Amino acid sequence: MTTTMSPVVPGAGRLRPLSLADVRITGGFWGRRQDVNSRATLDHCLRWTRREGWIDNFRAAAEGGIAGRRRGREFADSETYKLLEAVAWERARPGGAPPAAAAEVVALVAAAQEPDGYLGTAFGHPGQPPRYSDLEWGHELYCFGHLIQAGVAEARSGGGPLVEVARRAADHVCDTFGRDGAVQGLCGHPEIEPALVELARVTGEQRYLDQAALFLDRRGHGTLRRAEFGSAYFQDDVPVRAATVFRGHAVRALYLAAGAVDVAVETGDHELLAAVVRQWETTVARRTYLTGGMGSHHLDESFGEDFQLPPDRSYCETCAGVASVMLAWRLLLATGQPRFADLAERTLFNVVAASPAEDGRSFFYTNTLHRRTRSTVPDPEAANPRAASGLRAPWFAVSCCPTNVARLLASLGGYLATTDGSGVQLHQYADAELAAALPDGRRIGLRVATDYPAAGEVSVRVTDAPGGAWTLTLRVPGWAGHAARLTEPAGVGRPVGPGLAAVTREFAVGDVVRLALPMAPRWVAPDPRIDAVRGTVAVERGPLVLCAESVDLPPGHEVDALRVDPRVPPEDAEGRVVVRAELVGPDDHAWPYPPFEGPRAAAAPPGDGFRAVLVPYHSWANRGPSTMRVWLPTAGPDRGGTRCVSGTEAGDADRP
Repeated sequence: MTTTMSPVVPGAGRLRPLSLADVRITGGFWGRRQDVNSRATLDHCLRWTRREGWIDNFRAAAEGGIAGRRRGREFADSETYKLLEAVAWERARPGGAPPAAAAEVVALVAAAQEPDGYLGTAFGHPGQPPRYSDLEWGHELYCFGHLIQAGVAEARSGGGPLVEVARRAADHVCDTFGRDGAVQGLCGHPEIEPALVELARVTGEQRYLDQAALFLDRRGHGTLRRAEFGSAYFQDDVPVRAATVFRGHAVRALYLAAGAVDVAVETGDHELLAAVVRQWETTVARRTYLTGGMGSHHLDESFGEDFQLPPDRSYCETCAGVASVMLAWRLLLATGQPRFADLAERTLFNVVAASPAEDGRSFFYTNTLHRRTRSTVPDPEAANPRAASGLRAPWFAVSCCPTNVARLLASLGGYLATTDGSGVQLHQYADAELAAALPDGRRIGLRVATDYPAAGEVSVRVTDAPGGAWTLTLRVPGWAGHAARLTEPAGVGRPVGPGLAAVTREFAVGDVVRLALPMAPRWVAPDPRIDAVRGTVAVERGPLVLCAESVDLPPGHEVDALRVDPRVPPEDAEGRVVVRAELVGPDDHAWPYPPFEGPRAAAAPPGDGFRAVLVPYHSWANRGPSTMRVWLPTAGPDRGGTRCVSGTEAGDADRP
């Protein structure tokens, strides 16, 4: 078995990931979140999976009395598997502290496995539906996928009983669903595909890769029974190679694409890889929110049509954000193109980081960009029946997101940097210590010091330098434009544009390369084809999307009363971003659609406007119930029948 400690270890591709054992996030933005994940979130998830009875399902299955005792949805097993994967990655990362009680859970899972390798608590036992009797909605193969990924994580983090459980499950899948198997079908929820490929990578077993490729080939031919949302919901409407954009259920689509990249890389299928890149490009250009979130439909948790991106109905499921990061990482490893790391960064800071509360014990399932009304505080001792984006909830009846965030945060060190034949590449910036081995055996050590994204300087110090020249490459994010600056060890600075900034030399221990990124807040405008946000603007600072939250407005006002003046640049003021704004009050008419009088020149806000504070989107709703919006209407002479509220009425704080 290969034992590289990383979530994705491709056998080919442009770049190679570092092992988690060679990356230690030491502090800063992501260090704090890994610490909270370790200290609070993993135990929280373990407590709730026990409390909801999802772990006891395995005990009941092993005892032969699951019928009538099982609790949770048909896919509840997968939450235990994702938690076990998170525990394994936590064990692998330097300084990690996995909960000791997880060993008991592994034993229960292993005890529930049947002699032929099948493992599931919702089907196949006396009094339950037969195995694989509901491939569309039963999620059996989906659960196997998460089980196998947990086994892979355990294999790469030192081994354990879950490795053999995963192999036996994978053998069962191949025997049952192979070309000569009894079931010539596929799962309604993709996930088994990337899991099988990663197991093939860790074990060297070709049959697992072949089975993943077979599942991909079967999809897109209407094999599954048509859902009320159509075959596109399952990505079963168009073959993977023929699709032009991601569609249907967002998490399903992104997991499927990740599996397709894995198969393409391992088989050298350039056509398949190009198809996924094409779909990704179109999706990013037309079906992705400013935060990097994907999925605009609440009813079916799916992508909308092109430019159908309503902020107040944005679904942007946290799991879709996690899946998007996983896909972007695979595409980056395969191609070496920094645009994939750009989207991963946007999604990490503005979707993944937004989900957990500051204490790591409550979560967003969906991630709206506009909250019109204040939510009631969720019961901290009750599972939320359904996703809502007003306040984070401790748990959900469908609680896929907390465990998904936990496994990504535990393994985040594996997503920061790579190597190739020439040197080391840094893709995501965090306070960290890294060790890397080049293909020729030379060892490199780096110490990254940064307060990113609060500040824009990234300092990379060489702590272990082999002989000979090599290349240190840093990603310059697309949002930085041409205002970034790179300073080499000799003290020579130069401007660098979006993409990759490289320094090639024979480094010595103590040499420092500095990247200075422009962190002034900036206005951004939506594509005019996005109807739902036409006439609005948003503010970004570095990789962070900002938002207005009602707790920062004068008392008695909600965010929908806010109008901003985009002709006045946003500014940093004592650690806060402020924009010139005014508040408008309601002035209802009998009919809200007056005659159109033609365009008029914009006017500045009245002199008694005020400076409105904006906060990072990922931090909203940590201060109690509030209203919030990312896309802000602009001020002008025609305010649609509303009246301007003076600065005196609104409150004198933060007057310009």
